[in-house]
Amino acid sequence: MYSGLNSIVRTGLKNVQQGMRAGNFTCGQVVDYYLQANREKQHLNAFLEIFEADAIQKAAEIDEKLKSGAPLGKLFGMVIGVKDVIAMKGKKLTASSKILDDFHSLYNAPVIERLWQEDAIIIGRCNCDEFAMGSSNENSAFGPVLNDIDNTRVSGGSSGGSAVAVQAGLCMASLGSETGGSIRQPASFCGNIGFKPTYGRLSRYGLIAFASSFDQIGPITNNVEDMAMIMEAMAGVDPKDATSSKHQPQAYASNLKLERKLKIAYYPQTLDNPKIDPEISKSMYALIDKLRAEGHTVEPQDLKYLDYLVPTYYVLTTAEASSNLSRFSGIHYGFRDKDAGDMETVIKNSRSKGFGKEVQRRIMLGTFVLSSGYYDAYYTKAQKVRRIIRDDTNKTLSEYDLILLPTTPTTAFKLGEKTTDPIEMYLADIFTVQANITGLPAINVPLFRHSNGMPYGAQLMGNYYSEDLLLSVTDHLLKNY
Repeated sequence: MYSGLNSIVRTGLKNVQQGMRAGNFTCGQVVDYYLQANREKQHLNAFLEIFEADAIQKAAEIDEKLKSGAPLGKLFGMVIGVKDVIAMKGKKLTASSKILDDFHSLYNAPVIERLWQEDAIIIGRCNCDEFAMGSSNENSAFGPVLNDIDNTRVSGGSSGGSAVAVQAGLCMASLGSETGGSIRQPASFCGNIGFKPTYGRLSRYGLIAFASSFDQIGPITNNVEDMAMIMEAMAGVDPKDATSSKHQPQAYASNLKLERKLKIAYYPQTLDNPKIDPEISKSMYALIDKLRAEGHTVEPQDLKYLDYLVPTYYVLTTAEASSNLSRFSGIHYGFRDKDAGDMETVIKNSRSKGFGKEVQRRIMLGTFVLSSGYYDAYYTKAQKVRRIIRDDTNKTLSEYDLILLPTTPTTAFKLGEKTTDPIEMYLADIFTVQANITGLPAINVPLFRHSNGMPYGAQLMGNYYSEDLLLSVTDHLLKNY
């Protein structure tokens, strides 16, 4: 194997492609490199399944195209992991849940098809919190994902496997999904770029639904240019997805240069929040000073509804989860309790034994807020608050280019530290749920390292379809800060 491959693969896809074109190494060797890396770091539990034969075959096809001079896709040679909630035909699709153990997808999600069309290589499916419900990846039926920097700490969730896969060098990039910060939060804990696009920017068809009005697929990478290239490949309208946006996607990879001064808002309520680590707050204020010194306008704005973000999010998402997960009954597919005699008992026992505790908790909460007598008091009220939050956020973004926030209040916490306190666990998403409530795009920028040795990021939130601006600013910050 090419001796310098380790240093090259982390510099980005373009350098890998140049090396393959120059004959310094083959695509097969790149895949072998990642397969070996996965064998060495199985203990992290980032992947539930490695598609070794598929990856080797795809690499051979790419090498043949290189040899013959045949046209190649823009992502040729990019090795990608996929969260276990995104459909790939013929592959297991379990949502890291016992209730879907041994279920195989009957079709491909369009985002997968678009990656394959550009000659990307999907190396396996990544572990996650069960049905994408969690902030630490400790809710998976197949065990927790360990942080590669410190194996005693969580990876973040729910896309913890996707984040650690990139962090540990088990793939170049990965796909995750977001409902309340499930890409950005683990990206912050693992030191990755994590991107939640505008709701509908990427097709959600083939994504197992948690909360349909919140869910969004997005990439995790170590490199902004790689992120931009993946976004270009996947973005665009999908007739199979009624929520897919018809807004024309941009050439993200060729528009990464930041050529103007920005007007940026920040919320003092987030930086002075009693839940935030003082070291994180200090570094965010330092970042604000640097941006101002560079000529950008950075001004405080009032976030009137900070205390309502998490309650609104959990009322609405659990309500949608209660509805969406009602299809998993043990009747049509997935886990079925073999000891049950009648249909009612089959459904009851299959759901009780097939769903984990956190999923059960959220289904019960969602059923409660939708129940007669409580619907108006909780669900209807939360929808009204969602509209108020969205209108207030949009008002801020009508006056500013971006909103700057911390991504997480702390660095990655210890395994088991918050599992007995659901409220404390839910508050780990306090700074990320705003983008999901409003449908706005947001990105984690991995700028910082805590004195405890763990990474954490700054978060940028932009107006609808401002993915190009978010990517260019992220690139600028990572190169200059």
